[in-house]
Amino acid sequence: MAVSVFTPRAEWAADPARSRGRRFPEPPSLARSDFRRDCDRIIHSTAFRRLKHKTQVFVSHEGDHFRTRLTHTLEVSQIARALARSLGLDEDLAEALALSHDLGHTPFGHAGERALDFCMKDYGGFDHNAQSLRIVTKLEHRYADFDGLNLTWEALEGIAKHNGPLTDEDGSAIGRYEDEGLPRAFAEQRDEWDLEYWTFASAEAQVAAISDDIAYDAHDLDDAMRAGLFDLKDLQPVALAGDIYTEVRKLHPAAPPTRLAGEVIRRLIAALIDDVLQESGRRVAALAPHSADDIRQARDPIIRFSAKAEEADRQIKAFLTPRMYREDRVMRIMTDAETIVRDLFAHYLAYPRDMEAERAATDEIGLSRQVADFIAGMTDRFAIEAHQRYFDSTPDLR
Repeated sequence: MAVSVFTPRAEWAADPARSRGRRFPEPPSLARSDFRRDCDRIIHSTAFRRLKHKTQVFVSHEGDHFRTRLTHTLEVSQIARALARSLGLDEDLAEALALSHDLGHTPFGHAGERALDFCMKDYGGFDHNAQSLRIVTKLEHRYADFDGLNLTWEALEGIAKHNGPLTDEDGSAIGRYEDEGLPRAFAEQRDEWDLEYWTFASAEAQVAAISDDIAYDAHDLDDAMRAGLFDLKDLQPVALAGDIYTEVRKLHPAAPPTRLAGEVIRRLIAALIDDVLQESGRRVAALAPHSADDIRQARDPIIRFSAKAEEADRQIKAFLTPRMYREDRVMRIMTDAETIVRDLFAHYLAYPRDMEAERAATDEIGLSRQVADFIAGMTDRFAIEAHQRYFDSTPDLR
């Protein structure tokens, strides 16, 4: 299957004219498709704005040039739009899912999520993907007629299942949720509006998921080099990235390191996008789908890296793990960040009025979920200031 920026709409793309609709019916817009409206609602949400001050890897106040959760999200969106356009998919739905995929993240990145999951271990745990779904269905309060954003079925499906099916056909949790069961937000959504957790999501959702991987690989390398955690030449043994570095170094021997790094990152993103287009085209040709439901019912995802690019993705993440994700200073800061989250959880559980909620839940499970929602919505700065308000000593995350 040949692909280009001029690819017409694929018959297996999600079609807003054939959407399964919204849980609360609304009149159509004369100016925007339903998927475009989904995208716009996400952009205007409170949770989206908060991403500006949430950690990606480096705590946001460490430097203005490091990625935040918001700039990461925008980079994922840019890649997703490019892939969707070239594959003939619905660009608006792909963008909506890219923009919403991290709405449920806590302050302090994955460290905050680990801490909140620990605090919630007796109350159903905490999962940022499930929290994203909870935000767009319950926690955003912008509309008079309903809680949440009242997104289309296809948008909710993509938020829930962009990484693949959550259950088997009998409803039993699979994959990462097999041992602990579905997070509460997923289970509640299944009771309210079935998103068919046993199937794959649309091709647009799969595009958003793989765009997340591409963005992570590229910008984490870029941020780690900017932070001085390794030199560009250290990439030489790494599949794909090392080959690109060698080529760029030959083409631009006199270029300063910052320009060389920029050129390597640019070419890495382009190479991974091209690989996804070629591999996905091969998979589409083999499956010969005629509808978006054919994509959902397929035995495997349709939007994938080739085996060679999957190995490169694995090697890049393996390269970054000791040098960035588990680097001594980063680990110390993230350990301190987990302390802040755990302390805040205990405080609000004991003093729920300090959350300034309209009404605190009266049962233990409900209150714990309310506390988790409150903390998960915090920015890094808000969490630090809250900790300083209630505790005599607050870790200095530097």
